[in-house]
Amino acid sequence: MISADELAKRFIAFSSLESTTEAFIDYCLPQCKPKFNYALIGPGVSQNPKQPVNLREPHGFQVGAVSLPHGKVNPPHMHFTCEVFICVRGDWAFQWGFNPEPSQAPLAEGDIASVPTWVYRGFTNTGVDDGFLFTVLGGDNTGGILWGPATLAAAAAQGVFLTDDYRIIDTQRGDVMPADAQPLQPMSAQEIAALRVWPEAEMAQRIARFADLRWSQQGLLDSHLPGCGGQVAAVIGLGMAQDRNLQAPIGNAHGVSLEWLKIPPGGSVSLHRLAAKQVLLVKAGEVDLTVQTLEGPRSQRLLGATVASSASTAGWDSFSVPQDCWRSLRNAGTGEALLLLMTAGDGRKPIEWDGAVVAAAAAAGWALDANGHVGIKTFVDRAQR
Repeated sequence: MISADELAKRFIAFSSLESTTEAFIDYCLPQCKPKFNYALIGPGVSQNPKQPVNLREPHGFQVGAVSLPHGKVNPPHMHFTCEVFICVRGDWAFQWGFNPEPSQAPLAEGDIASVPTWVYRGFTNTGVDDGFLFTVLGGDNTGGILWGPATLAAAAAQGVFLTDDYRIIDTQRGDVMPADAQPLQPMSAQEIAALRVWPEAEMAQRIARFADLRWSQQGLLDSHLPGCGGQVAAVIGLGMAQDRNLQAPIGNAHGVSLEWLKIPPGGSVSLHRLAAKQVLLVKAGEVDLTVQTLEGPRSQRLLGATVASSASTAGWDSFSVPQDCWRSLRNAGTGEALLLLMTAGDGRKPIEWDGAVVAAAAAAGWALDANGHVGIKTFVDRAQR
């Protein structure tokens, strides 16, 4: 069990986020700046040793964010673990391939895109100036980032170079290429041409459109209990949902699962715990998270964005809940609360419910079967005789 002081450090208010506009070598390119990069959990792949990070503790995945003005671009780059784009504000054009011409798909608010590894990808803000993407990278060691040849060449034309040990050398500022370093050599055209091509139809299967989500009204054991009513929509991997008929549209291993959770006004998710670390990101509404600590229960209100908010005032608060900690959630607002759950690991995340919750569900005719899915208690019991 965690102390109250240590737990408080795991709250990441949106207002506490600090960005850098010089996380990567593209900061010198007119078509890219200003690009605001954030690191919420883990340092990500930033090439700036001064990148602010809210919570450095390893989680098995990393959470960051990026904001660009309208029309600005994030140029082609590659990762070696999963990269997930979570659109929380604005409209974006997601591009991939670049061998030689990119393919493209739009991303709108609430959409989530999972980019395969070893694919050059980029994006352009086609919407409001304060468009905002959260990002998830798989692993504690992501293997870094590889920029496309055109990006490195364009930066070199501006007098900015990336060394073979990934130091940024800005000759405009008076930097001198170290004698022990050489400019990083990008992939050749032949090497890029040999990469797998992802047709638009295949990539479309890796974009979970918010409008197309399947919401389960029995995704949790307590979903039908009075004062609860939580609904779950699976997005990536095997999460904590307990509806046997709910499957994520993006099923391959990422090292982390993603699920949306809706809580109605006056609703809650009862006392439970998980054996894995879980990050909560509140997109809309107001949620009171209560966690059991060594000093007793501690509550934190998490704020989501409102329709009228801008990036400077929006509340996309997040919280990292440690493994094996008892917690509960309550919708503290007057409207529906919407949260994104990011849970470490590729396997299913079994929920351990408080005994009172199990008893209340049983009295209402519900139980968990041997596979941890919600079922009619009569049949679950009958099969065990």
